[in-house]
Amino acid sequence: MKKLINSAGSLVSDALRGMAAAHPSLRVDLENAVVFRAEGARPGKVGLVSGGGSGHEPLHAGFVGHGMLDAACPGEVFTSPVPDQLVEATKGVDGGAGVLHIVKNYTGDVLNFEMAAELSGDEGVEVATVLVNDDVAVRDSLYTAGRRGTGATLFVEKIAGALAETGAPLAEVARVAREVNERSRSFGVALTPCTVPAAGKPTFELGETEIELGIGIHGEPGRSRAAMGEAREIARVAVDAIGDDLPPSGETLVMVNGMGGTPLIELYVVFAEVEAYLREKGATVVRSLVGNYVTSLDMQGFMVTTCALTGELTRLWDSPVETPALRWGR
Repeated sequence: MKKLINSAGSLVSDALRGMAAAHPSLRVDLENAVVFRAEGARPGKVGLVSGGGSGHEPLHAGFVGHGMLDAACPGEVFTSPVPDQLVEATKGVDGGAGVLHIVKNYTGDVLNFEMAAELSGDEGVEVATVLVNDDVAVRDSLYTAGRRGTGATLFVEKIAGALAETGAPLAEVARVAREVNERSRSFGVALTPCTVPAAGKPTFELGETEIELGIGIHGEPGRSRAAMGEAREIARVAVDAIGDDLPPSGETLVMVNGMGGTPLIELYVVFAEVEAYLREKGATVVRSLVGNYVTSLDMQGFMVTTCALTGELTRLWDSPVETPALRWGR
């Protein structure tokens, strides 16, 4: 194993020190492991908090800033943040209009966010929760009951974050976040497993000519294996899996997300095939992202995430955003 780390035990805290040094727009609470906007809570604005295990960067801390999150809580690698950490974040972003928790559907995340919402409520903070469960590959897994939360987390954070900036009430921000999740689907493919630094070995084994279909973002295997083929064939498998669950139509937002170890040139090859195949199926790709946004350490592979847009969702997607990992319009 070759990793650019000081030690496995200090990886997350060292990375947070780096984020603090690199991004003056952030305030990093190293003691509680919470990343805030530097300017603090805005009175009358709904605060947005998300979080999860580290290893998915730039998700979530890279999306703290104007138009997205107010705070993010990174746990240890592939490990949920703890309730006390989430409570600190929730209290820290409360501007009197309530706080929205955006939670990926993994058992540890769900339980810890639930506890944090209860504790925050006891301290007078109104909390609403939206569960992201967009992955069509696996109904239940080692980490979840039901579908996993994956790429659509970014869509929810961006679109709900844009609405929160307008001063919309908590119920309305939660409504649009749930709508984005309901209109989004994802499917991932791995060419290689990832290696968790503390384990020092790959999370699963793949043969030289094998790929894993339907992977999650914690290094867990997917629902089946197949032989390596051309990008066109693999992209169509992903789009077909999504289409079997939610047939593509109309104006669509599409992300081809790298899993951490895939060159950008290959992701653009995949995007070309995804866009062409969706067009064949009657959908029009009007908004897109290509790059590493929701990763799984050093895994090679990609995830396709789609969202069936409405006029409101498109307008909110286009609204200005300024975070370390996503920015436009300001």
